[in-house]
Amino acid sequence: MTIATRPWLLAALIATTATRAFADAPIPPWVDEGEVPLPAGARSVIAKPGERGRDGDMVLFLGPNRSSGRRGVTAAGTTLPIFGARRGGGCDGKWWLVGPLAWTCSDGATLSMADASSVPGLPGPDGLLHEYFFVRPEGTSAYETLESTQEGAPDRELEGGWGMAILEQKSAGGQRWGRTSKGLWVAMPDLGAARPTVFHGETLQGDAPLDIAWVVTDKASVYPSASPKVKPVDAAARFQLLHVAEESGAYLRVGDGRWMLARDVARPHVAPPPAEVTGAHEKWIDVELPSQTLVAYEGTRPIYATLVSTGRGPQGSDSATPTGVHRIWVKILASDMDNTERDDIDSHYSLSDVPYVQFFDHAVGLHGTYWHRDFGHVRSHGCVNLAPLDARWLFEFTGPRLPAGWVATYPTSFDPGTVVRVRN
Repeated sequence: MTIATRPWLLAALIATTATRAFADAPIPPWVDEGEVPLPAGARSVIAKPGERGRDGDMVLFLGPNRSSGRRGVTAAGTTLPIFGARRGGGCDGKWWLVGPLAWTCSDGATLSMADASSVPGLPGPDGLLHEYFFVRPEGTSAYETLESTQEGAPDRELEGGWGMAILEQKSAGGQRWGRTSKGLWVAMPDLGAARPTVFHGETLQGDAPLDIAWVVTDKASVYPSASPKVKPVDAAARFQLLHVAEESGAYLRVGDGRWMLARDVARPHVAPPPAEVTGAHEKWIDVELPSQTLVAYEGTRPIYATLVSTGRGPQGSDSATPTGVHRIWVKILASDMDNTERDDIDSHYSLSDVPYVQFFDHAVGLHGTYWHRDFGHVRSHGCVNLAPLDARWLFEFTGPRLPAGWVATYPTSFDPGTVVRVRN
């Protein structure tokens, strides 16, 4: 066996040193024996243009064969380093090795003499990569080009209440227009800005006890003792962080001479890992439905806790968050969620570019939420809703890791999906 016949064996090592190696000198990509070498100086791979000439993306596979299984998807315009090439099924041209267990077909991509590059998004104070808006109740029209906005012939109609990310804004015809991630232009006066929360959970230091809780009512009374006969001495605001020192019936002591009703707060509880977690320091997620909280663990040690909003339906229904132990089967930087194709319901919703999505049970997953702030209460259609800052933290915490320049990633044997347990 030679390097020429098995280039993918060195993919992981090459990928970790690619930036330094390319800075020193180009590395000739390996090809199968008997194949024509790739052009001298070929350093990266970029997707061919997509619709209307826009930057395209690359679909990545685990091996040089379309039946090997999905590995991920790149962001539009990203270029990836090339490490090797070979023939394989499902590709009229060649399969190009562009990362550890990551191959793309040359039918939809082209070689570049430039270094590999990606343009990372910089999150705002709320953890989001874009600004989000909702269509006003009367609806609006959408256009494929900025020029067509002046011609009066819309390409699509958008219903009131639909949410979307706006990537850029420009003026035309004396009006401000916004471009969505789908390349459509919408009149900004027809949109209302979303106001995502900046709430976030808490990092737990060392062996500190999991004694935290949050106020989940708009105004919660604080009492001098655990008695229904005393008058409040203070009030706590929603999302205020508390440290629980004692529990007495329906009351929690949150400080000296400070008691609150347990029903006014959400409090996570420590739980042992499920049998599926076998490593002493393995990362996993615990979602506790009764308290509407989530705790991230490393082995038996809780390291992060926060509030969530889970499915509002009973177990077994379409709008429930299913209990059980699961593994993340795909991570997507942003995904669309809607029910617009259903004809059996009267009310439709459409939420584009839902951030930091991690599916763990079919179409049920963890994800960021820009359309409500009701964390600590059941609310969703089945997914585990998170504040954007929490969703971003968990997206970086869990496996599989999302490489730079990718927008979706699937688990592999060396980077499996993190365990997610949902329990009552």
